[in-house]
Amino acid sequence: MINLNLKKILIQFFIIVIIFSIDRLSKIYILNITGEVDIYINSFLSFFLAWNTGIGFGLFSFEQSTTYNFITALIVIINLMIIYLIFKSKDIRTYFFLIILGGSLGNLFDRIYYSAVPDFIDLNYNGYHWFIFNVADIFITFGIICLIFVELLNYKKANEI
Repeated sequence: MINLNLKKILIQFFIIVIIFSIDRLSKIYILNITGEVDIYINSFLSFFLAWNTGIGFGLFSFEQSTTYNFITALIVIINLMIIYLIFKSKDIRTYFFLIILGGSLGNLFDRIYYSAVPDFIDLNYNGYHWFIFNVADIFITFGIICLIFVELLNYKKANEI
């Protein structure tokens, strides 16, 4: 039984490390491009480096260190809650929490190391731009959307007569 739990924990840790590594490698690549990062890919996608001091997608950006530190502490607490949910979940939701945690740890690393998160993926259509984001944000968003679908499916099953 202990061997099975250790194997499960190692697999979960590996998933988090893979997601964290993909995020870190993408950010290292963008940050190592010399000069200003403003790369046009096509009419829908470009890479433009922006430093985010807020939360996801640049929301609630603050210059005050007290507010920034409070948000960072809040993110740490949320990550601890996600770790608790990972151990508590016994179904597919575990993997979605792992995906969210891997992305969140990627952004948390940047908040601590750079005092800001490098965002660089710019989606636009006919001059209308979405928030600039990064690979960690993609993982976080994907995990949350999957959790919503699972909860909706579980709700529907529970209410079927």
